[in-house]
Amino acid sequence: MKSIWHDTLPLPSYPSLPGSIRTEAAVIGGGLAGILTAYYLTRSGIQTVVLEARRIGSGQTSGTTAKITAQHNLIYQKLIAGFGEEAARQYVSANQQAIREYTRLIRSKSIDCDFQEASACLYTRLPGDALSQEYKAASRLGIPAHLSADTELPFPVRNALYFPNQAEFHPLKFLKAVANGLTIYENTPVLSAKGHHLHTPLGEVTARHIIFACHYPFLLWPGLYFARMYQSRSYCLSLAGIPPLKDMYLGIDPGGLSFRSARKRLLLGGFGHRTGIIPDNSYQRLQNFVHKYYPAAKTVSHWSAQDCMSLDQVPYIGPYSFLEPDWYVITGFNKWGMTASMVAAQLISRKICKKPVPWESVFTPRRIRLKASWREAMTHLSESSRGLALGLLHPNRRCPHMGCRLKWNPYECTWECPCHGSRFSHQGKLLSGPAQTSASVPSR
Repeated sequence: MKSIWHDTLPLPSYPSLPGSIRTEAAVIGGGLAGILTAYYLTRSGIQTVVLEARRIGSGQTSGTTAKITAQHNLIYQKLIAGFGEEAARQYVSANQQAIREYTRLIRSKSIDCDFQEASACLYTRLPGDALSQEYKAASRLGIPAHLSADTELPFPVRNALYFPNQAEFHPLKFLKAVANGLTIYENTPVLSAKGHHLHTPLGEVTARHIIFACHYPFLLWPGLYFARMYQSRSYCLSLAGIPPLKDMYLGIDPGGLSFRSARKRLLLGGFGHRTGIIPDNSYQRLQNFVHKYYPAAKTVSHWSAQDCMSLDQVPYIGPYSFLEPDWYVITGFNKWGMTASMVAAQLISRKICKKPVPWESVFTPRRIRLKASWREAMTHLSESSRGLALGLLHPNRRCPHMGCRLKWNPYECTWECPCHGSRFSHQGKLLSGPAQTSASVPSR
């Protein structure tokens, strides 16, 4: 089903690429990160085009719960330990600046996008000191925060960590406003890139600067992003008949859930998993929770989304590879794409315009942080190696990206790649990449 955002706002359509063109900057991908990057480049006087394979906002932007926050689960104690305190401060500064810039932009342009400030809250129902440790890390980095066991949730909690002055909004309303006036070409997939040239079925785009904002980079080389990320699916119900929540919530326990209110609905999310590793029915698990804690609620809609997960929990934003000095990449948002999209747009536009970026080094794709990523790297290597080996044994269900065996998800009726997260319909039609073509699959 479509998300609550798509159900409440049809976006305008844009033309396809009319033929081969030249431009100063080309942004691949018309999600929030790509549109915001094009917006700031255009405002800076850089001639920019957006190339979107389908429709703008049709990918992960439409599936988000749309929290604008610097509270990214239990990240700050991990950042201090794995990256060092200075890098952790850069991460904080970038995300706090993103929240301020959303507020400034929305208010200065009078964008009607259901924007409102709220606190972001992590909660736990289990004993332990994880939230106390995160509170100490946040306080050490200068983040206003407080602990309290009082929440609006329908069950008691052991503890909760609040970050005030965060926000929530309607992402497609915001996207529509920011896209107005940009040069956008829809239904224009980029099939290959070489130097300053992008090849599409409708013509070639020659650009001085190329920005890959297409969720997951589709090129195997350079960059090797397939070895540095995996994808994770998450699930959401839209519920009617529940009093609205004032704040936003996320559970840190195994099976912890996400809560926020939007347009007189409660958005309940959770039970995510690595794409292609199919657990029990996540929608049913969410529904079981509703029956227990919100028996009078009505499920209005449900949907799922997919996120790129970097191995060290920090996005890759910056120069794509030292082999291509005029390419840039935006990916690996780790489920915090709304805030990270603004961080990315600010960082990339400043880089291209040769302006200083004080928090560039923490996000650079050229980083190597073994202390922060080795456990996730070993898990990713194991899953990818297994998928590739099984792909050799099952040639009738191989992902066209790198040849991993596809797995059937009976709850969404899709074929999924457990290595890198490409998804296909029951007939093998490509739904999302990094694969660029449809797959040959058994009939269903």
